[in-house]
Amino acid sequence: MTNTIIWTIVILSALGLVLALVLFFIAKKFRVEEDPRIDEVEKVMPGANCGGCGFAGCRAFADAAVKAPNLDNNYCPVGGNDVMKKVAAILGYEVADKAPQVAVVRCNGTCEARPRVNAYDGLQSCRVKASLYSGDTGCSYGCLGCGDCVAVCQFGAISMDPATGLPVVDESKCTACGACAKACPKAVIEIRNKGPRSMRVFVSCVNKDKGPSVKKACASACIGCGICAKTCQKDAIVLENNVAYIDFEKCKLCRECEAMCPTGAIHGVNFPKELDKDAVKARIQERNRKAKEVTNE
Repeated sequence: MTNTIIWTIVILSALGLVLALVLFFIAKKFRVEEDPRIDEVEKVMPGANCGGCGFAGCRAFADAAVKAPNLDNNYCPVGGNDVMKKVAAILGYEVADKAPQVAVVRCNGTCEARPRVNAYDGLQSCRVKASLYSGDTGCSYGCLGCGDCVAVCQFGAISMDPATGLPVVDESKCTACGACAKACPKAVIEIRNKGPRSMRVFVSCVNKDKGPSVKKACASACIGCGICAKTCQKDAIVLENNVAYIDFEKCKLCRECEAMCPTGAIHGVNFPKELDKDAVKARIQERNRKAKEVTNE
């Protein structure tokens, strides 16, 4: 009996040693050499692993950056230009600065402007609510108010305003990682350029229904009248699917569209002075008068 136990131990030990040697030689033969620069790049990354760069995490971004011929298609929104310059220095690439961006909530449907027509008593999740029905109000495009965007933000940059029922973005904390935009089933959150001194103008509505039904659902919605597009002198506004959109690359922040919008769907933020709509309208009327005189001559 004792000899049987001893031989069993010897055989198992020998088998274990043989298998260990086989695994060692297999690992050595098929070992993939990893570029040491991947570790260097990962060290300068912010470590948020938020996926805002389009990759699974900072390690995946570092691997992709090292293998890429340039950094044109690789950008870390959390680290921004400072981190990208460090990455470029490690890899021997050149990288151009990108304009800082921020998350923007494109829904103007406050509790006051967008009255409820029914009540939801299920799981407090925008994604779940969106899969069940169009929402609590007559607008099937607006914010559902459950705060999925708040839950996914790793930086504490979004909170729900109980007075309006809409999410509010804290620009000082927002990294433009895009997690909130991806989490919103209604696509009311957009990543836009911050603009000079954080000033920007945007249409706070995504409702694609026609004017009368939109106005009935929300008093502050874009009704697709096209006045803003006709007013803009820089062709920065397009009207598509009954809703206006302002191209932040073309917008010169004159705020004429904001002054002319009949429903207040266009928002200008972080401007040093309050918009004098009457003065702007008077300026536009005078410009149109002179243009008409030139045409008649």
